[in-house]
Parts: sequence; structure tokens; C-alpha cells
Amino acid sequence: MPAGLIQNYPFSANRYDEMLSARGEPRSHWQAFADRIENFPEEAMTQRADFVRSAIEADGVSYNVYADPKGTKRPWGLDMLPLIISTSEWESLSAAIAQRARLMNAILADLYGPQTLLSEGYLPPALVFGQHGYKWPARGVQPPGNVWLFSYAADIARAPDGKWWVIADRTQGPSGAGYALQNRIIVSRAFPDAFRELHVNPLASHFRSMQDSLARLAPADGDVPLTVLLTPGPFNETYFEHAFLARYLGFPLVEGKDLTVRDNTVFLKTLRGLRRVHAIKRRLDDDFCDPLELRSDSALGVPGLLGAIRAGRVLMANAIGSGVLESGAMFGFLPAICEHLLGEPMAMPSVASWWCGEPPALKYVLAHLDELVIKPAFPSMRMETVFGHELKGDSRRRMIERILARPHAYVAQEWVRLSQAPVWNRRLLPRSVGIRVFACSTGEDYTVMPGALGRVAPRAGMEVISMQRGGLSKDTWIRAAAPVVRTSLLKRRLGVIDLVCGGSDIPSRVGENLFWMGRYAERVEASARLLRAALTRAASADPDTEQSLSGLLEAARRLGVLAGPDAEDRPADLEAELLAALLDSKRPGSVASNLQALSFSASQVRERLSTDNWHALNRLEQLFAEPVSSTDQALSAIDRVMQSCISLAGFAMDDMTRDEGWRFLILGRRIERLEGLSGLISVPLAAKPAARERMFEWLLEATNSIVTYRARYRRMPELLPVLHLIIFDRTNPHSVGFQVDVLQKYLTRSSRELGHPYPSLMIDPLARRLEDFDLTRFEADDCELALGTLRTLLIESLGVALNLSDEVHRRHFTHTLHPMQLRRVA
Repeated sequence: MPAGLIQNYPFSANRYDEMLSARGEPRSHWQAFADRIENFPEEAMTQRADFVRSAIEADGVSYNVYADPKGTKRPWGLDMLPLIISTSEWESLSAAIAQRARLMNAILADLYGPQTLLSEGYLPPALVFGQHGYKWPARGVQPPGNVWLFSYAADIARAPDGKWWVIADRTQGPSGAGYALQNRIIVSRAFPDAFRELHVNPLASHFRSMQDSLARLAPADGDVPLTVLLTPGPFNETYFEHAFLARYLGFPLVEGKDLTVRDNTVFLKTLRGLRRVHAIKRRLDDDFCDPLELRSDSALGVPGLLGAIRAGRVLMANAIGSGVLESGAMFGFLPAICEHLLGEPMAMPSVASWWCGEPPALKYVLAHLDELVIKPAFPSMRMETVFGHELKGDSRRRMIERILARPHAYVAQEWVRLSQAPVWNRRLLPRSVGIRVFACSTGEDYTVMPGALGRVAPRAGMEVISMQRGGLSKDTWIRAAAPVVRTSLLKRRLGVIDLVCGGSDIPSRVGENLFWMGRYAERVEASARLLRAALTRAASADPDTEQSLSGLLEAARRLGVLAGPDAEDRPADLEAELLAALLDSKRPGSVASNLQALSFSASQVRERLSTDNWHALNRLEQLFAEPVSSTDQALSAIDRVMQSCISLAGFAMDDMTRDEGWRFLILGRRIERLEGLSGLISVPLAAKPAARERMFEWLLEATNSIVTYRARYRRMPELLPVLHLIIFDRTNPHSVGFQVDVLQKYLTRSSRELGHPYPSLMIDPLARRLEDFDLTRFEADDCELALGTLRTLLIESLGVALNLSDEVHRRHFTHTLHPMQLRRVA
């Protein structure tokens, strides 16, 4: 970086700059970091920026934006430069946030209880009852410990005078703490020396407090409390954070369909049966939580959930109905309420606000429109923020008409010129910045996370900070007065009870997605091998390959890799057909289509995959990012697919704990391989003898057995040794017999541990027929009858694979087969 970086930073004296004082000098708490980056060469800064982008891509950090052209996995925006806050300033900030959290909790307790704030005039009833945020079914509910607001977040920003103001309250299911933690992991590695020398406060203590508080407040009734994280699912914009936090906190990540309510008690549907849930940390909006008492069309919630909450049988964090306080129209009433409920003035003011539902406020807003920002009064309203000074002519007149027609639906706030902080874009540039600060209840008070999610406007001069509009984030460093002690969420010492409970709470949905993750991973690998064999032969000029290729194409059609009915005719443009089978993601059975399905299944169980495993999956998704238009390029792409598939298989065998979830992953792979092998091998067996002999080589390639055959026999492929190797040889992991043995083993173990009958009538007869098959029948000159018998056996094997898949679903995933599946697991 050239000298003079800080001096060339174009900050404005009219704005408060987080890094520089009005004299253009680094502030004291920024000085050490500013000195460090001032001496970096430009290449070093570029390398760090590249590292941050690569880390986000490798970790799959995403923020989904609906209808975004980048799809549902829009990369998370992170600026590599931290936002630094001094020790003394943070002390006052954290105290103010803790006070505000206490105030919000007290207000919720009153609104859903005695409602003295309404009867004594501290809040207008129309402001509370005139919005969708107030949930009447929650009236009279008494949450454990009287904690309505377990988690709280406040969006705060600094005005030109250097004072902090609250811009918004987040009381329903505050998002961002997980992203703040992910930002810390990445940025601390980009600037490891600076992070260590500046004594930056760690974040782990906040999440440890969250774990402990949930366990302490949960109505456990003597049980070891089970806490789950309830998510709307992978299409939610912050789903990455849900999965990341669930894994970090050690909570099962569940959707509404994973839970059920029996006798006012919430249960998690696991592979072992039903297990009681004692606490739910929710990221699902109030409306969708219970279709029986709230929004009846919700497919995301749990019927009867509110009844379990009302009965005091489960802790809901945050309480249903807490979203009522997210209205900006509340701001003007909070100072008096704080004095009334807490007996003290507010430590941090809200941005000046006027709710147009009050005539004096409406009059003021219309008279000072140019100085104000117009916002919807209630979060349920869909309306963009409007700056009054930007309204001219007809647009101004229409806005005034809308306000006069529905004054209660609008709130006006003072236009605060936000402070600025530097971002890196090949040089330092100022951008408007705010931070989201997080608090968590301890039961008696609130603890504030010693860090925050920095939020940065995407462009110069832009005042609205929104991740939905392409904003960036920052890691917020809170400096400590002395070297800090690094903490971890890992328990220092495990007890016997920890050993007893481990691995017994895998949701059925997780088992199902692991099962299909195994199936799709195997399907991608098998179809890629088949296409590689076809592309290699299609590009060959050898006329002897024509009959071999014909059988190969027939096998590809039978297995759904190629489109169209069974036919012996070669497609007019074979290369284009094979490329489509590889690359066309909208074509059922293509490699690209199966890759998408694999990615979706994996995204559903992200919290159960290691970081390295997830990196391999991300690489697999990006294999076709570069254009492929020729056979050579396609073969190179297939090689990359195969390398990634081998990595996934290696992670499955060497990187995952052998719990119930892992067994369903393996069952999925083996059932898929049994089905594929049975269908694939049947094609040459049905061919005429002359054509059959030319199919053995591609058959060995497609079953990944060609190297083993050559090492054993050192001769051209022949009928008997080929069939023995890929059907009967139980030492070959790509043989039919091997799949049957593995399926017997894991089905037996799953039946014993999960309490379901072993499906002996399906798999055992097939195993006996394979064991009893007389291979000497293939020594005769005419063995067509034996081949017919073997083909019938393979058709039976194919049917067993299909039936086993259905049986696994009925027994373990849909809970529809056996009444004993409904037993409760302690």
C-alpha cells in the first residue's frame, strides 16, 4: 500500500468518522490498527481482501435475497476492515442496551398481562391493538422466569455530534449474532496480529451465557433440558445463520414438521421416537408458529404449540407476540414508560419519532416533512423508507394524501446523518455505518455480546443500510483494557449424563436428508462414470466401438441419464445429447440436476457436516461454473466431478461419527448403488452374444472395477470373471453382493437400536439366492439360460432396492408404519 493511505482517505468533516477525528488524525483506539495498515503494501491488502472473499465462498456464508438473480445462495457481504470501539465507550453502550432490553421485557409483560400502560395512558391502545404484531392468543401467558424477551437486538447509529441513537428494536427473533460470529472468525484470520495485539474481546462468552440461560429457564421437570433452534427452512434469507448457530450452540436445527405436540408437551420426532423438547429458540415469525391459534395457513409452524406454551411445558425464546415492540411508533413513548416501569431515565435515546396517529404529531410531521424520514408504523406493512427532502411535486402531494388517509399507519423520524467508517475497495472509502448490538437474558438481568454486527451502506451517499439492498457487514472489535482470556463453548468437564444423552436426538427430517444425500451423491458418481465411458467412445474413430456404444447408450437410457425411450438408434447429435446429460440442470437425470438435488439435501443438514465436508460440497456445486462446449472440456469436468465425489465418499467414511444419521447416509448410498448396478448389468445380459462381449469393458469402467479386473486376470474381459467381480464378489465395494451384505449389516443394527422389525423378507432371500447361484453354469458353451436366470435375479435385486427405500421412509421418516414409533424417548 502506498504511503499516505490514511491521509488520502476522503472523510467528511460534516459527518462523524469512526476512524478519524475532525482534524483528520486516527482516533486513539484506532491508532494501532491505522499504523499497521498504513505500512501494508497494496498487494498485502489485496491478498487479505481475496482471503475474505475466498473464506466466505468456502464456508458457504450466504444471505438469501428473494428474487435475487444470484439465487438463494447470495454470498454474504463482508468488508475486511473491522469497526473498532473503545473500552470506555462500550461500557456505556452495553449498559444502555441492557437497560433497554429490561424495559422491553417489562413492557411485554404488561401488554400481555395487566395492561396498566394502556389504562394509565402511557401507550395509546390504537398503537398496540391496531397492528398485527399484538397476538391476542398470547394474552395471559406466563413465560418461565417471566422472561418474555430472551434475545434482544438494537440497531444503533451515531449522529454527527458523536452520540449514539437507537434506530430500531429487534424483539421477535433477532438475526445477525451468528453472522457477527462468522465475521469474527474470518476477519480475525485476515488480521491475526492486529486482533491479538489490540486485545479484542471474544464473543464466545455471550453464546455460553445463551446456552446456560436456556437450560436454566427451561421447564425441565428434572430431565436434562433439550433446546432446539426452530427455523422456517432453507429458503429463509438468514438460513445460513440458523444452521451455523445450531451447530455452534449444539442445538438440533428443526423445522415445524420436526415437532409435534402431545398432551400440551412438545416432542421432537427423532429416528428413535419422540423426545421431549424443553426450550425452543425460534427464528420463525410469530404469525407462523401455530396454525391452530395464529395464522391458519401456516405450513411452517407446530399445531398446538401455543397450548404447550400456555401450559408452561416449554420455553419459547422469544415469547410469541414479542414482535409488537418492533414498531418505530413506540419510540416517542419509551422515555416516560422507562421512568414508570424502571424508575430511571433511558440511558440511550431513540431517534426522535412522531407517530402520525396522534393529531399533534401529525400536524408537526406535515409542517416539517423536509426534515423527516417517513416509515411504516408497523413491521407488517410493506413500504420503502422515504426521505421527505426527496419528495417533490406530485410525489410529495401523494405522500401527504396517503398519510392523511391512514395517519396511524405512518411514523416520521428525524433524519440522522449517520457516521461513516472506512471500507476497502482497492483503496479506503467512507460509507455510512451502523451496528446491531445483541443482548441475552440471564433470568435476572441481560448480558450484552462484547461485539456487534457492523452494517454498511453499499454506496457513497446512501443513508439506508440494508443487507437486502446489497449492504456490507463489518466485524466490530471491542477493545479490552488488558489481554483477554479466550473462552470456548466446550464444557471443561463432561458428566455421565452427557454421555447418556449423546446422539439420541437426530430429527427424522435430518435422517431423511442424510439418506437422500447419500443417494444423490452415489447417483452423481454413477452417472458421471457412465457419461465418461460414453463420451470417450463417442469421440473415438474406431468402428468397432459402435456396437459397444449402442449398448452403453441403452444402459444410460435405462438408468435415466439420457432422455428418450429405449432405442438402438444413435441420436443425430450424440455429442450434444451427452453434453446435455452432463450440464442441463433442468433435465431430470442429468449430472447437473442431481448435483442440485445433492446440494439441497446437504443444505438441510448443514449443521451436521464438518467445515471440510461443506467445502467439498461447495466445490462440487461450482464445477460447471465455467462453460463446457466440447468433449474434451466435458471429460475434464467429469474428472473434477469424480474427484469431488471421491472426497465426499472419504468424508462419509472417515469424517463423520458413526451415529444413526451416518447409517442412513450409508444406507442411501448402498440402496442407490444396488439399484444402479442391478439395472446397469441387466443391459449386457439381455444383449446378443456378439454384442455382449463388446460391452464388458465399459461395464467394468462404469462399475469402477476395471483396475481390479486387470490386476487379477491380466487379460481381456470375459463373461465369467466379469460377472463374478461385479455381482458375486463380496470383497468388491462395487458389486451387487457387497451392497447386499452392507445393507443386511446396517439394517440389522438400525432395527435393533431404533426398535423396528428387521425387513428380513426383503433382503435375506436375495442374499441367499446370490450365495446359492451356481457359477459353473457359465462354463458351458451355451449359457444363455443361466444368463436369463441371472438377469431375473438382477431384476429382483432392483425391486428389493426400490422396496427397501420405501420401507426406510415409512419406518423412520414418515412415522406411519408402526404404532411403537410414537413411544416417548426419555
